[in-house]
Amino acid sequence: MDSPVPPSPQHRSAEPPAEPRVRRRDRHGRGMRGPVAPPQVPLSASRADTFRDLVLDSVERLERRWPQLADVEFMVMEVPPTVSGETVPLGGSAPADKNEPARVVVYRRPVEIRSKSRDERALLVHEVVVEQVAELLGLSPDSVDPRYGQD
Repeated sequence: MDSPVPPSPQHRSAEPPAEPRVRRRDRHGRGMRGPVAPPQVPLSASRADTFRDLVLDSVERLERRWPQLADVEFMVMEVPPTVSGETVPLGGSAPADKNEPARVVVYRRPVEIRSKSRDERALLVHEVVVEQVAELLGLSPDSVDPRYGQD
């Protein structure tokens, strides 16, 4: 029968005392916790990462049709610089300079505000990228992507 009383010191073995155990949690189990979801689960991706992936998907789709876009730098910014006017731009483009490549910028917060779901956001991101690439190339958005406005 097990006894709740610890054995007396004379019955203990002659082993050296063990090192103190490292506590992994505090007394009530409210210590440091691990991640909520593993890294491969979409839940662990931030909104900024998810948005960047939408832009990259759109750019890859266009680069298959327009190989010259490999020289264009695509960027994602939170918000546009100070806006003078009533409308807030969703994106912008700048032609190549002597020292800098051509750029296309998509502004994350205005796009997120104007879209309600992930699918709607993906469509809006693609439309913004197509419009900015069309402006950069001097073409109409329909000629850059034949499916522009149809999705």
